[in-house]
Amino acid sequence: MGPHPAVADVRRAVREALAGLDGGSTVLAACSGGADSLALAAALGFVAPRAGLRAGLVTVDHQLQEGSDVRARRVAELAGELGLESGEVLTVTVGTAGGPEAAAREARYRALGEAAERAGAAAVLLGHTRDDQAETVLLGLARGSGPRSLAGMAPRSGLYRRPLLDLPRRVTVAACAALGLTPWDDPHNDDPRYTRVRVRSRVLPVLEKELGPGVAEALARTAGLARDDADALDEWADTVYHDCALSDISGRLTLSVEALERVPAAVRRRVLRRAAIAAGAPSGALSATHVHAVERLVTSWRGQKAVDLPGRVSAVRRYGTLILAISPIP
Repeated sequence: MGPHPAVADVRRAVREALAGLDGGSTVLAACSGGADSLALAAALGFVAPRAGLRAGLVTVDHQLQEGSDVRARRVAELAGELGLESGEVLTVTVGTAGGPEAAAREARYRALGEAAERAGAAAVLLGHTRDDQAETVLLGLARGSGPRSLAGMAPRSGLYRRPLLDLPRRVTVAACAALGLTPWDDPHNDDPRYTRVRVRSRVLPVLEKELGPGVAEALARTAGLARDDADALDEWADTVYHDCALSDISGRLTLSVEALERVPAAVRRRVLRRAAIAAGAPSGALSATHVHAVERLVTSWRGQKAVDLPGRVSAVRRYGTLILAISPIP
């Protein structure tokens, strides 16, 4: 008799995510103890040795709740039970920049990256599910974000792999139950102070009720379509960037206005965003409003003054060229 269907689904997803890794490679599962990441870690513990891979578990203690260190140690101690070679607690200090959710995410990914480097890991598996993807798309829509944001989370992004993006959360819950694992319910996942929690507990249920079942699946499918389009536009923009860049010396970037005028707005804005970052503007502080202001120097030229961007970067148009550099531009 084979495994429970939910267990089989999660194992299959993990097996596919690990395809192509060299034998003997190390893979880490990021596990909070919740149903999604617990099912993921259990699947990795089953799949990795059969694929000739080494596998470990890492859990992040954000130190945001009383007793979080005890909880993290218990999660790390599950490694052996799940068939993993090691379990490690990563203790982080969460800042305040960008709000609590963004700050916690930044601290978490920094710790995961450092742990992967220490272990020489070829990949870190994350337990995001189709429901998480739907929430991400809705948040992007609410913020008026562009296609890249609506594309949600990628199945693979550098070191990170998300095997469960095509599986609903109910499958991971069922997998844990079938394996006799008791997930930990993070109180933060029910705290309405967090925007994502409100989307999960209030917005999506209303959409499902009013529009019918399958909304989360449709949103996740939309993310995949948007990702394909965004990838194609990024590739086009990369070519245009190299074609129109007249010089790039010591943070001073000069672009051909004529070349920028010839391409569609979606491509042009990508080029301008990349140029602003190359000139020194912090990517996290560079908004669509900033990019649109620089674009007007190309498309609506009326002799405007320089456009100020984050990071003390300025953009100015002179003699058919667009110059981006740390202020002041002589």
